[in-house]
Amino acid sequence: MSLAKQHTFLSIEDFLAGEQVSEARHEYVDGVAYAMAGGSVNHNLISGNVYRLLGNHLASRSCTPFTADMLVKTTQTRFRYPDVAVFCGEFSGDETYLDNPVLLVEVLSRSTRQNDKGSKLTEYLALPSLQEYVLIEQDFVEIQVLRRRNGWRLESYYLGQSIVFESVGASVSVEAIYLKVNNGDVREWLEKAGAGSS
Repeated sequence: MSLAKQHTFLSIEDFLAGEQVSEARHEYVDGVAYAMAGGSVNHNLISGNVYRLLGNHLASRSCTPFTADMLVKTTQTRFRYPDVAVFCGEFSGDETYLDNPVLLVEVLSRSTRQNDKGSKLTEYLALPSLQEYVLIEQDFVEIQVLRRRNGWRLESYYLGQSIVFESVGASVSVEAIYLKVNNGDVREWLEKAGAGSS
């Protein structure tokens, strides 16, 4: 979540203009700009893996993945930076934000989990374009996927399984999402895999 917030009311126009020149990223919630905290190595590895896997899959298609530098307008007065967002269709090239994602991904940590599973979840699921919301733990291995076609029912995935991101037709293994990530679950998985091959 955020490290600090600006207490004075900020208009949406001033927020969007400020984000274009700011060295730090901010989310905007009801007139208040919140500075975004930096991510850990595991956080960056996971979001990078997801972005790369989806980017490779979508290279010749009309859908495009974006990293955490692309703002998403979630309500009339809220703007967020999801870790990965996928949009389908044409872009003019000068958008400062997008409001029609089909897939959103958040990498969870102790400091962000409550917000990602709380207010952000509520905002994201209300987006008419959204088909899937993906929550990925970084401190242990668990990926939760909520799909519109299932009434947003939670489905969980673990090492040894694959996930089909139905919104973009991509099948991705959990292992590929956690590639090079260093946590207890991944270390144990790799040790077992090494023992099995020896």
